[in-house]
Amino acid sequence: MKTLIDRLYSDYAMPSQLAKHESAIVAAADAGYAQISVREFVRGLPQRAHAHARTLVHRHDIDTDLRTARKLFEIEKRHQVRSSFYFRLSTLDFRLMHEIEEYGGEASYHYEELATFAKRHRIKRPTDVMSRLPEIKEEFASNFLSIERTLGSKMTTVASHGDFANRRLKLHNTIILGDAALRTMCGITCEAYDAVLMNNTDIYISDRPHPQYFYPTTPRDALGRHARIYLLTHPRQFETNWIENTKENLARLYQSLIW
Repeated sequence: MKTLIDRLYSDYAMPSQLAKHESAIVAAADAGYAQISVREFVRGLPQRAHAHARTLVHRHDIDTDLRTARKLFEIEKRHQVRSSFYFRLSTLDFRLMHEIEEYGGEASYHYEELATFAKRHRIKRPTDVMSRLPEIKEEFASNFLSIERTLGSKMTTVASHGDFANRRLKLHNTIILGDAALRTMCGITCEAYDAVLMNNTDIYISDRPHPQYFYPTTPRDALGRHARIYLLTHPRQFETNWIENTKENLARLYQSLIW
């Protein structure tokens, strides 16, 4: 019951957390942190450009709520922060994506083909999903290249979305990019959960719903304690959006019932 109450509070009653995000950005700048995108961080790895520097890598997964995604972008522009924004097929906004790229940030793909394929074909056994992996990879490549063409910019990093179907199957969407040939064909240099990225940062922080907000610690508390911070956030955790949250909750319920 408490979990349900917390979820309802997060989705429909939580005060905006955007001011806290802006405050953390300012605190990081004051503490001497370069605040950059996943793409920029990965580009600097061969030269160990960030090995000894204070760096905060900003990653936003746009699961829902483009309204708040734009607010995050506008806040970060005010403070010369360039982040990564990863968009699902259901949240693609090429106008916003173009603006992010033109500003010097990163707009790319938040992919979920494995989960989507399993739900569409009502496949519930992991072994059956894996037997269809070639088809799933083809679907990923088609979606990726189509987005890239419309965006008009090369996408070099992508981020896996975590769906309830992945948790039930105990299979991550990242399995798709275990194929080096697929990565080469698409020109993908890094997946957001790759070891080369995770192992070259000192702490990975992800936002959480109320009442926790962040795990394993807050960005503010990590400043000064960790030199290279990798921060994952979602618009939904910063601000309530009744319409978008209701649509997403109903869609998940429907998908769960028919799968």
